Amino acid sequence: MLVALLVLGILLLILLCLYILSLKPAKHRPEKLFPFKNTYVAHRGFYNNKNIPENSIKAFRAAIKNCYAIELDVQLTKDNRLVVFHDATLKRMCGVKRKVSDCTYEELLSCNLLDTYYKIPLFSEVLELVGGKVPLLIEVKAHEDIVKTVTVLDEHMRTYNGIYAVQSFHPGVCAWYKNNRPEVPRGILSTNYRKNKIKKPPLLQFALSNLLFNFWAKPDFIAYNHKYADQLSYKIARELYKFDNAAWTIRSQEELEHSSKVFDIFIFDSFEPR
Repeated sequence: MLVALLVLGILLLILLCLYILSLKPAKHRPEKLFPFKNTYVAHRGFYNNKNIPENSIKAFRAAIKNCYAIELDVQLTKDNRLVVFHDATLKRMCGVKRKVSDCTYEELLSCNLLDTYYKIPLFSEVLELVGGKVPLLIEVKAHEDIVKTVTVLDEHMRTYNGIYAVQSFHPGVCAWYKNNRPEVPRGILSTNYRKNKIKKPPLLQFALSNLLFNFWAKPDFIAYNHKYADQLSYKIARELYKFDNAAWTIRSQEELEHSSKVFDIFIFDSFEPR
């Protein structure tokens, strides 16, 4: 009985050590994220989804005018053009029941963003507009082939002279940058998947919510849903390791002030921060 308890204790200790190690991010590089700490980050541009649609050229112009960093989403079309669009489908923003990845870019040009004349922009158009004026926080959507997406993204960024970082809910995006472009700051996006009702297999929900892929992804920063800042693994990681914390998505001045106790970087929309 004593031997069995001893073996069990050793196994539990090993599991605890593996758990602690699984949370470990990359070596802290605070200088990489300083530009994002020095301003607020406009979520999908500075938009209102009325006359200024999210992820539109007009929203990005408004963010630049207000000197906000810009968060935006990228994904590939059927003909491998990198476009700036959040959802997997066109339904919410364009009223069309098709997936972005099933459309060519020419087909997307027939769609308007909400009730405006704005189109889904090419990522190259946004880069030309921003031109290094403000930092860019680029979220790689994991709707389709992430390796192909980040490869095309990297081709665009190799000639871009502005400040930027990448982030994704998919740990494989961070892992790709760790292995191929380690100088680029990379972040993992996460939340409480169960409470957020994000459809994933239960075991994967648990692993992603608890940041158990950090050992592989080695993110420079963690962008966590500010509503769940007290999530246990996230709290433990903050206590044990140095890394930068980004809050998503802040939607009021009250939320902004409350989140300042935990976070270093603030991704906002639906209001104008003071």
